[in-house]
Amino acid sequence: MSFPDRKIGITTTVPVEVIFAAGAVPVDLNNIFITSPRREEYVQKAELAGFPRNVCRWIKGIYGAALDNGIKEIIAVMQGDCSNTHALAETLQIEGVRIIPFSYPYDRNYDMLKREIEHLADALGVVSWTDIVAWKRRLDEIRALAHKIDEMTWRENKVSGRENHLYLVSTSDFEGDPNAFEKKLKNFIAEASQREPFPHKIRLAFVGVPPIFDDLYDVLESYGARVVFNEVQRQFSMPFDTEDIVEQYLLYTYPYPVFHRIEDIKQQVALRGIHGIIHYAETFCFRQIEDIIMRKNFEGMPYIMIEGGESFKVDARTRMRLQSFVEMLKMRVK
Repeated sequence: MSFPDRKIGITTTVPVEVIFAAGAVPVDLNNIFITSPRREEYVQKAELAGFPRNVCRWIKGIYGAALDNGIKEIIAVMQGDCSNTHALAETLQIEGVRIIPFSYPYDRNYDMLKREIEHLADALGVVSWTDIVAWKRRLDEIRALAHKIDEMTWRENKVSGRENHLYLVSTSDFEGDPNAFEKKLKNFIAEASQREPFPHKIRLAFVGVPPIFDDLYDVLESYGARVVFNEVQRQFSMPFDTEDIVEQYLLYTYPYPVFHRIEDIKQQVALRGIHGIIHYAETFCFRQIEDIIMRKNFEGMPYIMIEGGESFKVDARTRMRLQSFVEMLKMRVK
């Protein structure tokens, strides 16, 4: 049975195959928040509702975006994402939103994750596991195009860091229309393949959650550097070779302990010829504490940690720090 008007909001990447198998449309609330011209209003809506100052803009924006866009059902990741999601879900629930909990097991237990996916399927009304597997095969065809764009970023140098970010981050919900999104990716690949390679000599890794700054990549390129590795965005695209949907979401590093992410980052830093790492976290986010672990694991590698949250544009202090970081890298890379 198909529910073309049934929109299921998501607070982060979840087994989206289950949503499509339910005949529904997934809506990544992060994406509709950050791309909306009314994003500041969404934040203010949350603050007027009582959200405290020291809660990040992503949480506030998701709250405002969900209510403003009439989302009636939301899959909230209670374990494996933001520590504030639990309270966010409860505040949306009192506004009449149906909350469907989903959790990634901390110890990456296969059986536990399979039960979570099965529970999600039951909650959404999916009858057949076969339908879920069929959707995985279909979405993997589209993910392969996103992986091609990622390769064109670091190997061919024909895709900007911002473009890489936008296409990879959109694989969380396939913009609600897999067929249209597939066509969009194919058209972009055809266009980008005709470009001359970008001249930027300094190659950067961006690790951490997607930035709330919408001009970060442009700022870095204006300094002569380019992001050729977007860590979490790449993980959204499921860059794994497996036919098992449960294994796919076990290999997905973001919801699990930071050590799994670090292993992936080290592999990609070596593969892509990275000169420096930018670690990003939101102000007041628990992930800032993980910077302690990150720094210890990347000793000897040029590394900078930046925060976002007060504005949708890179602030003057962060600009100066990034410019100094890039200039330092230029001196090292002759």
